[in-house]
This record gives sequence, C-alpha cells and structure tokens, in this order.
Amino acid sequence: MSELDMILKHNQEFVEKGNYIEFVTNKFPEKKLAILSCMDTRMTKLLPAALGLENGDAKLIKNAGALVSHPWGSVMRSLLVAVFELKVEEIMVIAHYDCGMNGLNSKSFLEKVYQYGVATEKVDVLRDAGINLDNWLTGFTNVEDSVRDTVQTIKRHPLMPANIAVHGLVIHPITGKLTLVVDGKIS
Repeated sequence: MSELDMILKHNQEFVEKGNYIEFVTNKFPEKKLAILSCMDTRMTKLLPAALGLENGDAKLIKNAGALVSHPWGSVMRSLLVAVFELKVEEIMVIAHYDCGMNGLNSKSFLEKVYQYGVATEKVDVLRDAGINLDNWLTGFTNVEDSVRDTVQTIKRHPLMPANIAVHGLVIHPITGKLTLVVDGKIS
C-alpha cells in the first residue's frame, strides 16, 4: 500500500469518526500572528509546541530555510495576504539550527538534478532565459544572518505597513529553545 493509499484510508476514518471537530476554527489567526518557518520535518509538532500555539492561533508559512528569496514571490505574497486580508499584526521569522539550507550550493545541487535524469539542456534553457541558478540554488552560511536578511526583506517591502512587528528567531531542532535574533517590536 502506498503512502497516498494509507493517507486516504486514514482520512476517510478521520472524517467518518468526526475527529476533525477539535480542530474547527475560522480563517483569522487568534493571536494575529504569522510565522515563516522552515519546512524541516522536525518542526512539524515541535515549533507549535515550543511556542505554545494551538490550532487557529497563527498562520504558518513554511519553505526551505524560512527564507523570503524574492520580494515578489509567493512567500512575500502570503505574508501580505496575512496582514491585509487576515488581520495579522505580527510576523515571526523562525529558522532553525542544523538546517539543510546551510551550506547549500548550486554546483552540488545541480549534480543531484543530473543524477535524477534531468537533461543538461533543460538547465541550459533556464540559464539562457536569464535565470540565475547559481544564486537561486544557494543557501546560507550563517542562520542568524539569514534570519536578519529575511526580516529586513519583509520590513523593506513597499507594501508592508510600518506598524507590523517583524521578529527573527532561531529554534533548536531538538530542544525547541528559541534564540531571539531580531526584536521587531514597534515603539
């Protein structure tokens, strides 16, 4: 049985038994909070537990490295939607130690792309179209600096209101201990 089959079977039982009832909430985050965090599997339950969050408390946006890699990409759009449409008043960027984006480089990444059978011609087409793969496929070397950069990208966005607090933190992937990197409180 595939993972998909097992998930669909579980889901059918979940719905039939009414197990969803404990999770019912509305689309507006109770704590008026949006969190940009890493997609790391260790954060699935650890992050909300370490922050004391319940279902419905915050908007969670996850990607590799907790990064805003482009000011006009989907992560930034999600944060702006959270602020303007969903009444978010505070944003937290929460990266973690021992992240897979730490030290990521385009050369080793593209080697894996080729090992999976992607033709070099496809990569060449992207480069010929002006896409800077070397930049796009590069991670960071210091997680705290990465958090600072992401916080600044969010704060400097021309559509982000000045009264939105943007904080930066790093979480330990085992203990859940938070390290404050940027206190974005608005005076």
